[in-house]
Amino acid sequence: MMRPLNSYTLSPILCQAINQIVEGEGIKLDAIARGVSRLSQMFTKERETLSHLYFENHELATAYVQYFLPVNLAKVSLLLEEIPVVDMTSRLSVLDVGAGPGTAGLAVLDWLHRMNFTGEMMVTAVDASPMALRYGKRLWQRICHAEGGVKANLEVMEGSIERAACVEKVKGKGPFDLIILANSLNEIAGDARVPLEARTTLLTGLLDVLSPLGTMIIVEPALRETSRALYHVRDRLLQDGHCTVYSPCLHEHDCPALVKPHDWCHEERAWDPPESIRAIDAQVGFIKDALKFSYLILRKDGKTIIDRQPDRYRVVSELRVMKGEKRAWLCNELGRQEVGRQDRMVSECNAAFDEWHRGDIVQIEKVSHKERHGKVSTLGRIDQDVPVQIIRSV
Repeated sequence: MMRPLNSYTLSPILCQAINQIVEGEGIKLDAIARGVSRLSQMFTKERETLSHLYFENHELATAYVQYFLPVNLAKVSLLLEEIPVVDMTSRLSVLDVGAGPGTAGLAVLDWLHRMNFTGEMMVTAVDASPMALRYGKRLWQRICHAEGGVKANLEVMEGSIERAACVEKVKGKGPFDLIILANSLNEIAGDARVPLEARTTLLTGLLDVLSPLGTMIIVEPALRETSRALYHVRDRLLQDGHCTVYSPCLHEHDCPALVKPHDWCHEERAWDPPESIRAIDAQVGFIKDALKFSYLILRKDGKTIIDRQPDRYRVVSELRVMKGEKRAWLCNELGRQEVGRQDRMVSECNAAFDEWHRGDIVQIEKVSHKERHGKVSTLGRIDQDVPVQIIRSV
């Protein structure tokens, strides 16, 4: 029997604040559903038309706040649970790059409230859209008023992070303990001659204002194009020695998902959608029953989510049930490999294999590679007497 996935649920305070803002705009469900459908098309199939100008359209902006904001906020919240523990009594400085309506800052605010944070938080939210920042300020005020307790301040900064003047202004606010780019890196330097160079340069500059024990979180859509672009930037940053990977990667080598042009790496996490999301899904025909995204958590102190060992792997696919066996793709310092266990090899020793999910970190004492016709198979096998453990589950 498969173990149930931990399901993330947005806090009632966040849902209430978002619903109140949307109700105040006076836009009906059918119009919001149309806006969600149009935005979804822009985010996936018409990315060349994508810009923050959609926030200047009243209907699209409201649709974003009602639907995409809670979805993206939930993704950031899940990743905040992964990062190293922060001092709950000190000052926490946060930079939200490409903030939109303050998604990442709101996620941090809610997270600290749930963690009984007694220190002080300062969020600097940077975005090129004044309308998006206005939505962010309104949501921030409502949530702060409802939650109380957390000493939190928000400073919005209107400007494009692609411009040197904006970057210098941001640097003047540092250092930051937490820097978050939530679905914004893919929208930066899209028209540049070499987007990889521009994005790497930007992140290098931001890492300069990350505190020595700070964390950078980058969340991107789970599309092949955006995910591969993210991991190209990852490789460049690591090659130049600007940072190390805390998560999800269990190594600092070049990303093995980039070897073949049609591969990419992404997450899928369970969540319990708010009723507002379910209502829109029913109108549009979507099923937002899981959170899909790609991400990087970067550090400058070498800290990692677990101690790395050659027999520890990240599961980068779901289990595939095949005739007479199950298989999954794994990744670690040895690269990306497919590993299977034949049904006749099931034992108490390797029973944890049946509970694997995408994103789990697992340990396998030994992966065998059979030889056939003088060639060693690329498919790894788990034998009956090989211990299997789940080190960290999603």
